[in-house]
Amino acid sequence: MSGIMIIDGMKVQFNNQKNILSLIRDSGIDLPTFCYHSELSIYGACRMCSVETSKGEIIATCSEKPRDGLEIYTNSPRIRKYRKMILELLLANHDKDCTSCERTGKCQLQKLAKRYGLGVNRFTQLAQDNEVDDSSPSIIRNPNKCIKCGDCVMVCEEVQGVGALGFVNRGSEVIIKPAFNKSLAETNCINCGQCRMVCPTGAIIIKNETEKLWDALYDKSKRVIAQIAPAVRVALGEEFGKKPGEVTTGKIVAILKKLGVEEVFDTSLSADLTVVEESNEFLKRYNKGENLPLFTSCCPGWVKFAETRYPELKENISSCKSPQQMFGTVLREAYKEKDAEDLRDTYILSIMPCTAKKAEAARPEFSHDGVREVDLVLTTQELSIMIKEIGIKFDEVEEEAMDMPFGTGSGAGVIFGTTGGVTEAVLRRVLKNKFDKEDCNIIFNSVRGLDSVKEAIVNIDGNEIKIAVVHGLKHADNLIKQIKSGEKKYDLIEVMACNGGCVAGGGQPQPKMITRETRALRSKGLYDIDKTNQLKDAEDNYIVKNIYNGLLKNKTHILHTNH
Repeated sequence: MSGIMIIDGMKVQFNNQKNILSLIRDSGIDLPTFCYHSELSIYGACRMCSVETSKGEIIATCSEKPRDGLEIYTNSPRIRKYRKMILELLLANHDKDCTSCERTGKCQLQKLAKRYGLGVNRFTQLAQDNEVDDSSPSIIRNPNKCIKCGDCVMVCEEVQGVGALGFVNRGSEVIIKPAFNKSLAETNCINCGQCRMVCPTGAIIIKNETEKLWDALYDKSKRVIAQIAPAVRVALGEEFGKKPGEVTTGKIVAILKKLGVEEVFDTSLSADLTVVEESNEFLKRYNKGENLPLFTSCCPGWVKFAETRYPELKENISSCKSPQQMFGTVLREAYKEKDAEDLRDTYILSIMPCTAKKAEAARPEFSHDGVREVDLVLTTQELSIMIKEIGIKFDEVEEEAMDMPFGTGSGAGVIFGTTGGVTEAVLRRVLKNKFDKEDCNIIFNSVRGLDSVKEAIVNIDGNEIKIAVVHGLKHADNLIKQIKSGEKKYDLIEVMACNGGCVAGGGQPQPKMITRETRALRSKGLYDIDKTNQLKDAEDNYIVKNIYNGLLKNKTHILHTNH
């Protein structure tokens, strides 16, 4: 549908914009919103995007489609007064302890209050003293800072299909929380942190554990070593003015050394180990026709979802530990003798894009004799907090290389950080020497990209292998239902909880609105690293070969677990 609208006296042509809000923004006007996200359903709760028509009507532009001949005013005296009153009412019911809030400087409510020149509030402070929920191992929920926009409720239900949060009570008594007064830890929350990614205020934040790292760094009896996940290196720079997808690996290594970390390694290496173990597991199952389809196990949000929603799929989930936990296992083996010689304990730190990795590291199956495989998980966002705290000038940091012997990963390991990457990495190994380069690229392209569900059929030695790649657990849920009904049949399925994969994990930098473009740029950053990496396949990584011939000789079983 096309036509012409008049916006603030200017004729603006529209052509298939989903709503008036999109048209206004396309015309160069940044109309404010709290509750609108282009990938979620229209809720229309905050009314900040309201405009006045030439007939004197006030309409919410997020829920209205463009109409030919419609004349609107985005900043009339009436609308300015209306918008300011909304902000004043929100602030009157809000915990305004901004100085200690982690979202200070990035809070949408704070930004809009400043934008509209709100100083002294005319309304009495009505903020209630609700209990802060810090029961989750990954996030903290503070209802006193909630503006009830509903974004967290919608992303949890519509994108993840979990529904851990909802609206309780009615009218002025409404509050967002889990049902039956449960804490988050008592719900089916998968710790993905996507609620935090859409929250415009400090109502939902990452559980900040940076003090634990400082304590470890100051403890002379500890040797702190770190692993960096692939997706971190294409997102951290956004906190320091870089574009999404810009690779900052060398700076991250140098910064961790400045903080006091003794050695820095690459999680891409353990992703290579995962490729070897998972492809071996798949081929074994496929040849026997047992427990198919095989679901990947790299994403802890997906694993938790499957455990709670589909426990009957337990035997179908790969027994492989995730790359994070595999690395923890390998490093414990590698430093066992050195710890005894030096009379020090090795403290293993993970820098991850994912809040669910915090919960994963705390799972009982990943602790042995009271020692965790990974001592601490910090997200990309937490690392940025530490960088800013000690005053490191990010642009001026000179890059450093990863440490050896565990600082080398293949391109296949790097692309684990985006949807389709795990599948492509496995296919690179399985298809090696069976197809020419052009045919392989056609197959790889079929599992790349940001489509919600991607499918591929590969014929190997006369055998047909059916593959699916899905991201966003609502889509995964629908796919599983299709499999159970007999509508679909696959042999291998890659699942990632977050749309786009790890590049859009709940621990990544939080833009005003994470978009498909942001995910695509971060993914491109990983594929760019892969292009320039001389090692394309996991088996090309000589460090992997050395690990199998040394540390893991006759004990590869320690790379597997029971979910």
